[in-house]
This record gives sequence, C-alpha cells and structure tokens, in this order.
Amino acid sequence: MKKLITLLLLLSVFVPTQTYAQANADSLIIRKLFEESLGNGKSYEWLRELTTKIGGRLSGSANAAKAVVWGKNLMEQQGFDRVFLQDVMVPHWVRGAKEEAYILNGKQKISVPLVALGSSVATPKKGITAEVIEVQNFLELRALGKEKCQGKIIFFNRPMDAKKINTFEAYGGAGDQRRSGANEAAKMGAVGAIVRSLSSTLNDYPHTGSMNYGTGVALIPAAAISTNAAELLSKTLKENPQTQFFFKQNCETLADEPSHNVVGEIKGSEKPDEIIVVGGHLDSWDLAQGAHDDGTGIVQSLEVLRLFKTLGIRPKHTIRVVFFMNEENGVKGGQKYAELAKQNNEKHLFALESDEGGFTPRGFGIQGAKPEQLSHIQKFSKLLTPYGLTDIDKGSGGVDITPLAPQGVVLIGFKPDAHRYFEYHHTAIDTFDKVNQRELEMGAASMAALIYLLDKDMF
Repeated sequence: MKKLITLLLLLSVFVPTQTYAQANADSLIIRKLFEESLGNGKSYEWLRELTTKIGGRLSGSANAAKAVVWGKNLMEQQGFDRVFLQDVMVPHWVRGAKEEAYILNGKQKISVPLVALGSSVATPKKGITAEVIEVQNFLELRALGKEKCQGKIIFFNRPMDAKKINTFEAYGGAGDQRRSGANEAAKMGAVGAIVRSLSSTLNDYPHTGSMNYGTGVALIPAAAISTNAAELLSKTLKENPQTQFFFKQNCETLADEPSHNVVGEIKGSEKPDEIIVVGGHLDSWDLAQGAHDDGTGIVQSLEVLRLFKTLGIRPKHTIRVVFFMNEENGVKGGQKYAELAKQNNEKHLFALESDEGGFTPRGFGIQGAKPEQLSHIQKFSKLLTPYGLTDIDKGSGGVDITPLAPQGVVLIGFKPDAHRYFEYHHTAIDTFDKVNQRELEMGAASMAALIYLLDKDMF
C-alpha cells in the first residue's frame, strides 16, 4: 500500500511538471516564430513586389496571370517539398474607360465619384439620365410600386451601422444593396441602380464589389458612389425631389478565362496524408493594388511556411499554403480546390484563411468545430494571449475555404483589428503604403503560432 501511495505521489508531481515543461517548450517555439517574423520577415517585401510591380489582379486579367507566375516562382524559391498549380476557369469582367457621374439639380451640375459594380452591364454609350428615388431597403422599394419607380434610378442609401462594434457585421448588414440592388430595382421598372459605398467612413473613394443578376430580370447597370457623394445626393433630393442623376460606365463581361490556384506544401513527418491549409486570395479588384484585400493574406500565408522551414520545424501533418484565385467575383478557386480535395480523397483537418487586412492581430474565428474542439483550441489562449491574440471564439472562416466545410474541415479565420479595413476595402486607395510592416509581420507570426499548435496538439 505504501508503494502505491508513493507511486501516486510521484505521478502527481511528474505529470504537472511534464505538462509545464511542454508548455514552456511550446512557448519558446512561439517566441522564435515571432522573433523571426519581426526580425527577418519576408512578408513585407513580398507584398511590395506583388502590389507595386504587378498591381490590381482582377480574375481573368493579364495581371492576375502575372500574379500566378509570381506566386509559383516565389514558392519554388522557398524550397518547399512540392509546388504545383490547379487549373480553374474564372470570370473575366472588365471595367473599361473611367466612369462619369453627375448630380443634376436644375441648372447645377455636380460631378461625383462613381465606380461600376463588378459583373454589372454597361450603360448605353450616351449614359443614363433620370430622376432619382432614394430608398433604405428592399421593403421600402417594393412598397413604392412600379408606377413610381418606372424609368427612374434607384438610389440605395442605407449606411453600414456605425453602432456595430464588429465592422464585418456592419458590412454584412448593408451588403444586400450592393449584391442584389440592381435586381430589385429592375423588378420595379428602374433603368439603373446606384448604391452608397460600403464604407465605415465618409470619404470620396467609391467602393466597388460584386453584384449578381437574377434569372428573368432585366439587366440594368449598377454602380457605387462614394459616401460623401451619397450624403450630398440625399441632401439634394430632400431640397429638390426632381433632382436627376447621370452616370456612364463602359464595363463588359467577356468569356471565362483559364487561371490557377497556386499551391505549395511541407510534407508531414508523421501523418503526411492529413492536411492543414493556410491561405488567402491572389485576385483583387482592379481599382488599386489589392494590398489589404488580399495581398496581406497571401504573403502572411506564405510566411507561415517559410517560418517553419527557416526554424527547422518539421510538422507532423502536411502544411499546405494556397493562393486562391477568384474570391472577389465568383469563388471559383475555392470551389475548385474543394472539388479536387474530394476527388483525390484528401483528408483536410483545418483550413486557416487571412482575408480581413493586414492590421494588428486580435485572434481567430472558428467555424464548424464541435464544442469540445472549440474548447481545445481555446486552451491555446494561454500561449497566444501574450501576443495580443485574445479573441478566439466562434466566427467565420473565410470565403475561399468555405467550400471545404461539407468535408468536415474546421475553418478558421484570422482576425486582425477591423476598424480601418472598410476605409480601403475595394477602393482606389487599397495600396501598399497603407500597410504597416510590423502589423503585417505580427499577423504572419500569429498564424504560424496557431498552425504550430494545431499540428502538434491535435484533438
């Protein structure tokens, strides 16, 4: 009996000591990941190359094709175990000549910033001039009826809800206007639709983004005006309900183009057939350089694998970086990746996406995890909190990785501070100079730390 008691006492000391020693070892590895990223990181210079030498990378464009070549070459230079391309057909929409827009208030003609929405049709060559009806939502529009809307331009002017702490929640709450506004306006007999930009600030930079047409509904042109222009138009309409609006856009949808996802991986040392994905989307809108959306996600994801390789961390599972093509106007790259994963009987465990900008890291959103899985991931907080990663909870993963969800993959979205993101998102000012190097590098290290912990301590 004495021997049993002694053994139990020894175990009670040994097990906590062993646990502490392991946690301490993990803490040291995580510290090294941050030190390497902050001291010798490559992500910032990679972002400079992608954004300033290639620029905007709308799917189907020549720049998108250049980005694929750039991404493949860069991965090969890192000496990963495998680098390859996945063929995917993508939409090819072109903006054409710069848009024009005016508020016409009697004899007064005021030029305002406007951009066509992605996938929109063009206006007639001479443009469209019509009276404007302002609405806040689809219910208000439908209540007006066809008689009042026939031949008019419908102006959707519901702002993002500034009271929402989560700016992505505010963005989602206003997004139906952009996605489906033209559809709803066409049902009421309108000749065009203009939308208040999805921005959290008042500025003169209109935000583009994707929209969709429904079957059997007239295709009317759709555009976004800047938030300042929306305020001015709304004020003018209150003063003069007969105010007219003119806009002209020259966009066109061409035949789908062949493109690629770019994939690189480090093979797992123990379970090479089980895969953890980290990635972002290589395409961007055409107005600027696509820095925060999503150049930062691309270079952070690549830096994760570089950090592993540089520090000699050999993962148990295969870690795969994916540069997805066509997130902005079709998600064809994400769909193709999931399709091939299923077709090839690949077993994916986790997928982590960075697509919310390169700002200060705050945590991770977990989607598709069982309660016990979420609890397990949240136990990593003790190791991640010292780096500002305090928000680890249920949330959205990412658009490109969502098609993996039906295969039982746990989706994880990297969550940086989001308060500034919607100043730049889908605008002409989403440029390299808006990205802070230290914030970018902290984000890359944060993603690497979580991947390291997931790979090492799988539930």
